[in-house]
Amino acid sequence: MTFETLTIERPHADVLLITLNRPDAANAINTQMAKDLLVLFTSLASDEIGVRAVVLTGAGSKIFCAGGDLKERNGMSDEAWVHQHRIMEQALFCMHDTAVPIIAAVNGAAIGGGCELALAADFAYASNNARFALSETSLGIMPGAGGTQNLPRAVGLRRANEIIFSADRFTAEEALLWGVVNRLFSQEELVESAVTMAARIAENAPLAVRQAKKAMREGLTIPKRDALQFEIDLYHALVQTRDRQEGVLAFNEKRKPEFEGR
Repeated sequence: MTFETLTIERPHADVLLITLNRPDAANAINTQMAKDLLVLFTSLASDEIGVRAVVLTGAGSKIFCAGGDLKERNGMSDEAWVHQHRIMEQALFCMHDTAVPIIAAVNGAAIGGGCELALAADFAYASNNARFALSETSLGIMPGAGGTQNLPRAVGLRRANEIIFSADRFTAEEALLWGVVNRLFSQEELVESAVTMAARIAENAPLAVRQAKKAMREGLTIPKRDALQFEIDLYHALVQTRDRQEGVLAFNEKRKPEFEGR
């Protein structure tokens, strides 16, 4: 697949590396990038690409994504603004529905919608020079790409209130301390480390990883007892898979399992 604003690579047979590629515009999300992300995540959500893990990063060494392209939006009519945002909304829903794990590799500033992209991933790594902000309230709007939902789930409501109400920036170290990112790396090590983790995830039984992701994501939205039953139902669905048989057999034969996703 080729895109105007994204680059796509396969650094590992089962890993897709996506790079937001508008470095001259701070990797900001314009209409074309929103369209490209929608096409890509639609394909991922429908399993058309056939990977087991995804890494999302930005071009360059300073900026992951500066959020919505305010130069393009300058003077944009209300109707055009809403139409553009609808495209990104659909892309984010498809990103949410993607069954395989998504790791954000935040290589620099992640501001506004860029921070929301990182929060929409299943987990995130960041470079030491990364900085973050949900700056929308300073622009007369509010987070509208999952920020008000994903940030409280990551850092807790009271911390999220402070971040969103103030629109203040915070550092990579604060992001690590608060739970926005899982680990920090040097700029040189970041993407390689994220890809290495994605490849490690890809070694595990793909159906099991997908079911575990589904259990956690959906389970948090329903009462705990219902979530426990949901987990059990997903678990039992794995018992009858060939991968479950292969995993146990490989363990007893003291060899590495060969999972097929069946």
